Amino acid sequence: MASVAPAAESLEAAPRASPATASASAQAELWVTGGASFVLLPLCWLLQRVFGLDSAELAVGFTTFYAAHVINDPHFAVTYLLFYRDVRRRLGSGDHSRWHQVRYALAGFVVPLALLVWAVSALALQSARSLGWMTQLMFLLVGWHYVKQGFGVVTVLSARRGTSYGLGERRALLAHAFAGWAYAWASPVDPGRTVEEKGVIFTTLSHPGWVEPLTRVAFFASLAPLAALLLLKWRREGAPPAAPLLGFLASVWLWTVYSGIDPLFMYLIPALHSLQYLYFVWLMKRNQARALEGPPSFGRPVALVLGAWGVSSILLGALLFHLLPSALDGALVDRRVARFSDLGATPYFAALFTIVNLHHYFMDAVLWRRDNAETRYLRA
Repeated sequence: MASVAPAAESLEAAPRASPATASASAQAELWVTGGASFVLLPLCWLLQRVFGLDSAELAVGFTTFYAAHVINDPHFAVTYLLFYRDVRRRLGSGDHSRWHQVRYALAGFVVPLALLVWAVSALALQSARSLGWMTQLMFLLVGWHYVKQGFGVVTVLSARRGTSYGLGERRALLAHAFAGWAYAWASPVDPGRTVEEKGVIFTTLSHPGWVEPLTRVAFFASLAPLAALLLLKWRREGAPPAAPLLGFLASVWLWTVYSGIDPLFMYLIPALHSLQYLYFVWLMKRNQARALEGPPSFGRPVALVLGAWGVSSILLGALLFHLLPSALDGALVDRRVARFSDLGATPYFAALFTIVNLHHYFMDAVLWRRDNAETRYLRA
């Protein structure tokens, strides 16, 4: 749900939902927002012991590769559908604050243009180093994206179930999330390695040796205020809702800091993160469709609205990650020369994949804020 500065007044500050809404679909919410991780991780260990690592990895890798067409890719694509819908109204309507409009214009037009110029220049100059820098920026910001989305999960979904977090509590949650992001990026120590990503070969940015232990200390030190706030909250208000808290912990600990804890589980992390994101999209668009279905709007049925969003996301995801990059690589790349190039045989796929990921983080920083009028449907 990055480097975009996180908002102090974002969707996580939403007011509490009604008890009837908060109690609906609690079990499903638990699984799709991160709770499934705590079952799938031991299942991955069991698969390796029963079938061996090679067989288990082949099966899991095959499954997640094809599942990405209907989970991972649509989670990126639906952001474009949400973001660029009603552009004129978002920029000129009184429904949104002036700061929202400025952020929207930057994320919607300035950022993608800058990324496109960066990628086109790297491809035109045949610079694997430049494209590699873009890829490393993606790896840096993906940690921010994961932990900030986890923060949104614990605060927004808790509020829907009647548990709100005060300013100091939110700061403790954010401190733990951002410390986890820093530790994940700094670990392990990287002296500068030659790596390959999406066919592009480049040298990584070296990390000074002191960064990893410093961020590790900061991460574990941030546990103390987090544990204290949860204990005090438990004593004052009772146990916090389990699903949001597990979603937060999964986002920080299993998907970011210790994402390499198991070779099979690594394949599942992008899908689990995408499901968490798609749940919020489903929640918002379902509530919006319900509000508009009856009088005075008499909009389309909820099932039809959600179905249209789902199909559109799958089709746009196929275009962005498969059809368009395949067409560009097939038409513009000489495979005979590509064998000897650090850009590889699929540089347009690498460039588009990185652009979409980076742009996704910037769009999310605008979409999921309280000053975006549509987020009010998350509170229903």
